[in-house]
Amino acid sequence: MKVLPCDDVSLEVAAALLNSGGVAVIPTDTVYGLAAHPAFPDAVERLYTIKGRESGKKIAFLAADAAAVCAFGFCFPEKASELAARHWPGALTMVLGNEGFRVPDHAWTRRLLALCGGVLKVTSANLSGGRPAIDAPQALADIGLSADLVVDDGASPGGVASTVVRVEADGTIAVLRKGAVEI
Repeated sequence: MKVLPCDDVSLEVAAALLNSGGVAVIPTDTVYGLAAHPAFPDAVERLYTIKGRESGKKIAFLAADAAAVCAFGFCFPEKASELAARHWPGALTMVLGNEGFRVPDHAWTRRLLALCGGVLKVTSANLSGGRPAIDAPQALADIGLSADLVVDDGASPGGVASTVVRVEADGTIAVLRKGAVEI
């Protein structure tokens, strides 16, 4: 397990690691995340194991941009497009169908996502039910040495988890978790 500062070197290291099935702790605009590439089911399963999370609970995707969400096969109903235009990049996770997507307001992380095909499975870097990690030392304290890499960018600027909303095809919005964005 390595701890690297958030810079161009760690960007390349993290992309290579995730694109080969590794698991990394990464900074975001809200809280630190535990990331795996969705093309590697074993890596995604490690997210559940590291967190101690029930396997039936979904893990959302972080996306480089709205186009990456569409390229991944999830198109936006009109209301979701409006929300994305207003809140992305930012601390809003939208559930479309059965999957949650968010575009973080963190330039390094969006660059990483682009290098990894546009999307990664990312959950908060903490044990299930615990407080989300707002910095790398807290993430290390919570999940120990279970990740292959930790990228340290200091304290997360937001420090509060994202708001999660379900957006139905008919435009109905349901708030599933209150967070950093007011809906």
